[in-house]
Amino acid sequence: MSIRPLQDRIAVEPIEEEDTTAGGIIIPDTAKEKPNQGKVLAVGPGRKSDSGERISLDIEKGDTVLYSKWAGTELTLDGDTVLVMRESDVMGVIE
Repeated sequence: MSIRPLQDRIAVEPIEEEDTTAGGIIIPDTAKEKPNQGKVLAVGPGRKSDSGERISLDIEKGDTVLYSKWAGTELTLDGDTVLVMRESDVMGVIE
């Protein structure tokens, strides 16, 4: 199954953090923080301005983005976790 975001929304696959620290300490699942980085899977066409013109998004499919911790709506598609959020929830693109 695939998803096609509407307006200024994007679909992001969260990137999980490592299970061990640099010092070799294993972090249990209960102590892990919610991921705040992800790979963009799909991008909507952009929102419309008051005059009816389409305003395209600055984010592209394949970008790795940094987003706020509680951004978006979490969905499960084919067993994979996907977040659907607005472009404004993204704090930056990691290059």
